[in-house]
Amino acid sequence: MKKVFIFFSLLLMAVENYGQSPKTINLDDCYKLARQQYPLIKQHDLIEKAKDYSIQNASKGYYPQFSVNGQATYQSAVTTIPMGALPKPFNDISFPVPSKDQYKVTGEVDQMIYDGGAIKYTKQADDANAKIQQQNLEVELYALKDRVNQVFFGVLLMDEQLKQNVLTQKDIQSSIDKIQEGVNNGTATINNVYELQATLMQQQQNKIQLQASRKAYLDMLGVFTNQQLDENTILQTPHSVAVSDSIKRPELMLYDAQKRSYNIQDYILSASNSPRFSFFFQGGYGRPGLNMFDNTFQPYYISGFRFSWMLGGYYTLKNQRQILEINRKTTDIQKETFLFNTNIALKQQNSDIQKLRALIEKDNEIISKRTEVKNASKVQMENGVVTVHEYISQLDAEDQARQNLLLHQVQLLLAEYSYLNTTGN
Repeated sequence: MKKVFIFFSLLLMAVENYGQSPKTINLDDCYKLARQQYPLIKQHDLIEKAKDYSIQNASKGYYPQFSVNGQATYQSAVTTIPMGALPKPFNDISFPVPSKDQYKVTGEVDQMIYDGGAIKYTKQADDANAKIQQQNLEVELYALKDRVNQVFFGVLLMDEQLKQNVLTQKDIQSSIDKIQEGVNNGTATINNVYELQATLMQQQQNKIQLQASRKAYLDMLGVFTNQQLDENTILQTPHSVAVSDSIKRPELMLYDAQKRSYNIQDYILSASNSPRFSFFFQGGYGRPGLNMFDNTFQPYYISGFRFSWMLGGYYTLKNQRQILEINRKTTDIQKETFLFNTNIALKQQNSDIQKLRALIEKDNEIISKRTEVKNASKVQMENGVVTVHEYISQLDAEDQARQNLLLHQVQLLLAEYSYLNTTGN
C-alpha cells in the first residue's frame, strides 16, 4: 500500500510539472525587478509625501492668521487732567480718572495681501529640495545596474561553458567508442580507453564546477530580483548594442536640480527683504476700552492695513548672494569633474570593446585551425599513427580555444552593456 501511495504521489507531481516551461528572464527584467525590490526604493514615496506636506504648509501662509491675546496690568500712574489749575469756571469741571488696574482681551485676524513672493518661492524651494533628494536616490539606484550586469553575464558565461563541456564530452565519448571497437578487434590496447575515460571524467568534474558556479550566480541574481531561480531558469542572451558617446546619467540631473535650488534661494533672499502688506481686524474687551475716560468694561474693535519692512536683512544680503554664487560654481566644478572622469572611463571601456572584438576574430581563426588539427589527429589515433595522449592534447587545445572564444564573447557583451551603463543610455 505504501508503494502504491508513493507511485501515485510521483505521478501527481509529474502531471503538475508536465507542460510547464522553464522560467525565462532577460536583462531588462532583472534591472526592473532589482530596482523594485531594493529597500532604498521605499524612500521615493516618503520623499513625495514630505514634499506635499511642506508645500501644503507653505500654501497656508495665504490663509488668514488668527491670534488671541490677554493681559491684566497694574500701573503706578494714570492719565489725569489737572482742571483745578485752570481759571474759573473751568476748574469746576471734572473728568473720570482711569483705574490703575486695567484688563484687556483681544482677538486679531491678519490677512496677508503682499509678501514679496516669499510663500511662492518657499513652495518652489520645497519642490526643488524634493527633486534633489529624488535624484540622489536615483543615483544610488542606478549603481544597481552594474552589479546586476556582473551577476547576469556571469550566469551567461557558465551557460556557454556548460554547452561547450557537453560537446567536448560527446567528442571524447565518440573516441572512446571507436577505440573500444579496436580493443574488441585486437587492434588497440585497453590503456587507450582508460586514458580517454580519465579525460572524460575530468570534463565531468569541470561540469560539476561550472554548475556550482552557475548556481552561485543564480542565487545572487535571485536575491537582487527577489525571484526563485533554479537550475532550469533560462537567461536570454542580450543582443550586441551600438555604443554612443552621449552621456545621460542621473548625476547630471542632480547637478541641475542643485543649481535650480540655489536660484530659488536667491529669490527667497529678495522676497525676505521686501515690504509686506496685510489687512487686519482686531476685536477686544477690557477696561478701559478705546475711550480712556470711560472707566468701565466695554467691547471695541480696530480695523485697517498694516505695513512692515525689515531692513536689517540688507546688512548680509550681498554676502548671502556671494555664498550662493560660490555654491553654483562648486556645482559646476563637480559636474565638470564627473564628466571628465566619465569620459576617461568611456575611453578605457571603448578600448576594451575594440580589443575584445579583435580577440574574437582571432579566436575564430584559431578554433578553425585547432579543429582541423584535432580531426586529423583523431583519424591518426584511430589508425595507430599517433598516441591517445597526443590526440588528447589536440582535443584540449581545441577545447581551450573554444573556451577563450566563449569568454571573450561574454566579456564583449558585458563591456558593451557596461559602456551603456556608464553613459546612461
